[in-house]
Amino acid sequence: MKDGVNGVALAVFIFFFLAVTVMGFWAARWRKAENENSLDEWGLGGRSFGTWVTWFLLGGDLYTAYTFVAVPAAIYAAGAAGFFAVPYTILVYPLIFTFLPRLWSVSHKHGYVTTSDFVRGRFGSKGLSLAVAVTGILATMPYIALQLVGIQAVLDVMGVGGGESTHWFIKDLPLLIAFGVLAAYTYSSGLRAPALIAFVKDTLIYIVIAVAIIYIPIKLGGFDAIFSAANEKFTSSGKGSLVPAEAGQWTYATLALGSALALFMYPHSITATLSSKSREVIRRNTTILPLYSLMLGLLALLGFMAIAAGVKVANGQLAIPQLFENMFPDWFAGVAFAAIGIGALVPAAIMSIAAANLFTRNIYKDFLKPDATPEQETKVSKLVSLLVKVGALAFVLTMDKTVAINFQLLGGIWILQTFPALVGGLFTRWFHRWALLAGWAVGMIYGTAAAYGVASPTQKHFGGSSAEIPGIGEIGYIGLTAFILNVVVTVVLTFVLKAVKAPEGVDETAPSDYTADAGDQGVRTDLPKVGAGH
Repeated sequence: MKDGVNGVALAVFIFFFLAVTVMGFWAARWRKAENENSLDEWGLGGRSFGTWVTWFLLGGDLYTAYTFVAVPAAIYAAGAAGFFAVPYTILVYPLIFTFLPRLWSVSHKHGYVTTSDFVRGRFGSKGLSLAVAVTGILATMPYIALQLVGIQAVLDVMGVGGGESTHWFIKDLPLLIAFGVLAAYTYSSGLRAPALIAFVKDTLIYIVIAVAIIYIPIKLGGFDAIFSAANEKFTSSGKGSLVPAEAGQWTYATLALGSALALFMYPHSITATLSSKSREVIRRNTTILPLYSLMLGLLALLGFMAIAAGVKVANGQLAIPQLFENMFPDWFAGVAFAAIGIGALVPAAIMSIAAANLFTRNIYKDFLKPDATPEQETKVSKLVSLLVKVGALAFVLTMDKTVAINFQLLGGIWILQTFPALVGGLFTRWFHRWALLAGWAVGMIYGTAAAYGVASPTQKHFGGSSAEIPGIGEIGYIGLTAFILNVVVTVVLTFVLKAVKAPEGVDETAPSDYTADAGDQGVRTDLPKVGAGH
């Protein structure tokens, strides 16, 4: 590790940060809205983005700074088991091709801004809608915090902020400034800011990956030397070999499948999706987004390169920034650090907007102020987006970083439990609203309790996201086991509730709503009230 501040890298980092800051504020004038005082405009960019803007926005949303840091860090620490992120991002796109266009159509038709809006309208249940909203907010908060972890990793490697003995305010000042700027332009420009900045972020990441995958192996003697060094590390450390043992195959497969099912349940994924201007834009994006999976596979290889380069760090999250610091010229290390830093700003902005929209539409409007005007909704959403970011910042500054990581793993288990209500509701009204709520509760309770019981070498509780699968005896992803229990409870209770003729609520949607496109007549921009079936 180089001593002191890397001035050249820091200067390049600051240049790109200032550039995207200007873009963030200018975004308020980009595609300027006729009426800025509505969640459609502030929170969804006016539902006006075409194929390429949506592609960059979704890519910037899903492939975050944490992805850039954590995926190769997992490879660095655990070997090829960390590659589970690659198959799950391959599995997810055929999956979303089947349901995202339907969600876009019905949301466009009825003016839905969040998944909870759809669930309330489909099943006539504010309680189920509230459960989905609260789950989304809880799962999103630690995800935002982890974007800060990515920025902190870059700042630490550049030597910014001083050592551990430095006063906390001076040490964390760069991070405070970065998120203060993020909060300001998100408040001002809404979703348009991350949509515009995503172009810079993704371009930088592709450049860095393209250079790294060629330049670093040349310096290290080729991929044969890289894989040999990695294999030697894992065999000599007693962790087995580079490839996971047979006992870990269930863990790998269930984690990949469960993560694929969960990814587009996150509110920020849906927010980026609903900003598209047509159903066809969504369909096209599901066919070209796999290009990011190619990038992710190459990115993961950096973990093996860090081993071969002799990178030694106490915190695995620093492995890749330190690899860049050691291997690249200072100026290009600055470019790489900027890619990671901006890679935190884009998803953090979208996540805070998505969480704010959930609170505004499905808690504030549904339960606190039903007669809220569009202007009041927008104002509340802007304020909540600030509070969400402040909460995430406080989370990172006051708690151990592993706590944020553990809560993000728990968030993945939680958000998967909204799948039956959202995706199931897009294809059938057969499920009973009370059965869906009961299934959600069972999945949440089991998933949380099972994760609480997982220990690690450094923690007594919440030490991982895998545990023994009941009845099978194999170790698997807790979220997927909880999801299966959720579905079983939902199906069984639906039979029971239908048999006793329990009230099912009012469905405000029609079959034609799920295939409607932007040009269809009767598109509504207000959220209609559900009838007496509440």
